[in-house]
Amino acid sequence: MAASLALCSALPFAHAQEQTTPPTAEEPFIPAPGDIVATLRAQFRVSAGDALMIAQTVVTEANRYSMSPVLLLSVMAVESGFNSRAVSSLGARGLMQVLPAAHPGAFTDIRQLDDPATNVRIGSAILRGYLDASGGDVDAALWRYSGGGKGYAQRVALHMQRFSVILRGNARPLEKVSAHGSR
Repeated sequence: MAASLALCSALPFAHAQEQTTPPTAEEPFIPAPGDIVATLRAQFRVSAGDALMIAQTVVTEANRYSMSPVLLLSVMAVESGFNSRAVSSLGARGLMQVLPAAHPGAFTDIRQLDDPATNVRIGSAILRGYLDASGGDVDAALWRYSGGGKGYAQRVALHMQRFSVILRGNARPLEKVSAHGSR
């Protein structure tokens, strides 16, 4: 499992060179924002506007933090089920369930975490920091992101597999993709 997670999340997407061959099951890919939108609408019943904002933000932050958009989508699926208004019993907020008490320096006002794009940016930065601190060990980074939740990395991996299967049908070769779907 760790190898498949590492393959999907630890590659430097923002600096990857364009490939001319179609992706295989073993190659990472960047899904098109339109495919993300369709998947979120069909699988999670996310409104069209919210799905578009999530897709654009995921592509932007995946590029910014050099990680797989599939990893980010999978963390959101596990953390909030794509409910941007989700608040946990511990006070974690938004799509990526950022815990204000654990990351007080990541924002100036707690209400910033209620903005989906800001929440994904902050959550992505936190996850990237954990990936870097763990030397790229995705399981360790996810364990830390979840606060030590048992089975968390496995749940994220399961969502990654599902997203990969669904999104791979219209996959693009590994390359930087703009948040608006154009290259």
